[in-house]
Amino acid sequence: MGQSAHMSEYALFEEAGKFLAGRVMSETDSSLQVELDSGKRVKVKSVNALLRFAQPAPAELLGQAQTLAQEIDLDLVWEVAPDEDFAFDDIAREYYSAGASSTEQAATLLRLFEAPHYFHRRGKGRFRKAPADVLKQAQVAIERKAQQAAQIDQWATELAAGRCPEPIREQLYKILFKPDKNGPEYKAVVDAAKRSHTQPLDLLKSAGAITSAYQFHWRRFLFEFFPKGTALPALPAPALKDELPLAAVQAFSIDDSATTEIDDALSVQGLGSDTVVFGVHIAAPALAIAPGSPLDQLARNRWSTVYMPGHKLTMLPDDVVQAYTLQAGLDCPAVSLYVSFDATTLEVKTSETRIERVPIAVNLRHDQLDAVITEASLTGAAAADYAFAPELAFAFRLARHLKAQREVARGKPENFNRPDYSFRLEGANPNTAGNEPDGSETVVITERKRGSPLDLIVAEAMILANSHWGGWIAQCGVPAIYRSQASMAPGIKVRMGTKPAPHASMGVRQYAWSTSPLRRYVDLANQWQIIACARHGRTAALAAPFKPKDAELFSVISGFEAAYAAYNQFQNGLERYWTMRHLEQAGITELDAAVMKDGLVRADTLPLVFRALGCEALPRGARVRVRITGADLLTLDLHASLLARLDDPATNADDARVETDEAEDAVEDAAPLALAIDLQDGDNAVEPAP
Repeated sequence: MGQSAHMSEYALFEEAGKFLAGRVMSETDSSLQVELDSGKRVKVKSVNALLRFAQPAPAELLGQAQTLAQEIDLDLVWEVAPDEDFAFDDIAREYYSAGASSTEQAATLLRLFEAPHYFHRRGKGRFRKAPADVLKQAQVAIERKAQQAAQIDQWATELAAGRCPEPIREQLYKILFKPDKNGPEYKAVVDAAKRSHTQPLDLLKSAGAITSAYQFHWRRFLFEFFPKGTALPALPAPALKDELPLAAVQAFSIDDSATTEIDDALSVQGLGSDTVVFGVHIAAPALAIAPGSPLDQLARNRWSTVYMPGHKLTMLPDDVVQAYTLQAGLDCPAVSLYVSFDATTLEVKTSETRIERVPIAVNLRHDQLDAVITEASLTGAAAADYAFAPELAFAFRLARHLKAQREVARGKPENFNRPDYSFRLEGANPNTAGNEPDGSETVVITERKRGSPLDLIVAEAMILANSHWGGWIAQCGVPAIYRSQASMAPGIKVRMGTKPAPHASMGVRQYAWSTSPLRRYVDLANQWQIIACARHGRTAALAAPFKPKDAELFSVISGFEAAYAAYNQFQNGLERYWTMRHLEQAGITELDAAVMKDGLVRADTLPLVFRALGCEALPRGARVRVRITGADLLTLDLHASLLARLDDPATNADDARVETDEAEDAVEDAAPLALAIDLQDGDNAVEPAP
């Protein structure tokens, strides 16, 4: 049965780890109703009412107790406390006096509660002192934490003052992109950024931690993907076990001058006859590199050659590349596809795959010949004064025929509305390791129209080989790694899998990357399978390294896709860096561009997509001139605003052609740098963007 409490009686109690006090309004055998200073009334179990008192008032008692608690000597309390469990009020009377006041008792409770390393909480205001060895360990940890806090404060002070402590400089990329949120270096950066009201990247730059935007991007990439460095171990190129027959052809390759990993070459036989044999010859490192060997593991760890303006990291060691690259003047090991065509109709008659040595007569170079080997010279409308002119003329005729067939299959023509760009760096620093760029070079950006005759010849030859081999090895019952696309509808991406399936945007029944085994691990893996088919035919499944439903193939796909996407993103980022450096070096302040969507525009003569204020409401394809208003080489943000519209708003006849879904990719290309520090987040960090 309830009874009224004395109106001057107060109670102190614990609720969810906090101590509260208020006036006792009523009481039963098991509970109290307590009114807090806020006016809120709470029900408190009698056993949780740790202290009853008449004075001072609740708020005054808690305030005085909190101040008094800081004066209590924990070491002395620990000395006088019994070894068994004890109540806080008992120890208060031991520490102060037998007549310890309510304020002193409350102060003791607060002090014991906030020192779990001295006193273990047993509930209901009861405690037990920690064993001596446990206490000593806790004290050491507390001292260490105090020292770390002091270190964090010192580093934060230095950063805010514009100086970067060496430990933070050494962990710069870890702090920004893969931080240990409990690490003192990370905490110091967060603290300094908050103190100075500065973004972490700007803070570190002003403190001297980042001295070169180029090195920032390069070192960040190395930190994430090559933490142990980029050097490849000196593994020799294995010698071939079998003597290969010599092909009765004279082959030619078509690449840029900077290409050292020459994977593919072409040949043409039988010109002037009823049947012309077109040969696609692919470098054959898979003949010597055994699955599971050290070289295989090396290639699989890297997955692909990494490209960037002025530099590259090859998938294989240079000695191995040089042993198998299709170098002019040499008879090179190759996997060759020979397709016989009717000379008049270009109808396919037969096809054959051979493993052989191929004489490479010449390495043709795009950058030297694009202006010489033209459509006019290839079709007889102009003189053709260059090597392999008849063979190239047939290859061009065949390429256009193959392209037309694919366009029928894909349901619409292929349009190359945007050019490719080549980057050349001049004035390289000779002191950099491995001739790596250091960001101070002058960049020269040249335009190469997509779909040029030499481009078309090579592209169609590789599509022919990759599509043919993909179907042939499937007929032999051997699995491979395929690229497929269910349809060309927006949002339908190209996928990699182990079963042949149509590639809608290319217009082929199946497509298996097989023509770049020196540069891509997927191609190397597929070449092993092709060689097994060439040697064993219908029984190849027994000899091929990868068996049907082999889980290892899925592992290859997963690892390759992740690395290849990251490498492409890095290449795009560095190309964007050098394009922005070109604007800077050439003093370019205005650009003509085409509107994409949501304020994004694409420059007409540079590989650059960016946002321009004032273009948000303009239609896709509108042609504009924009003014460059700012650039950040660290975040790769380019700031611009609309200067003028160049096309006629009343007609779309003069609009630029913009592919339907390329704006989506452009959004990703133009995305700002994603850091792993967010000063607004609860724990001061978010995961880095993928």
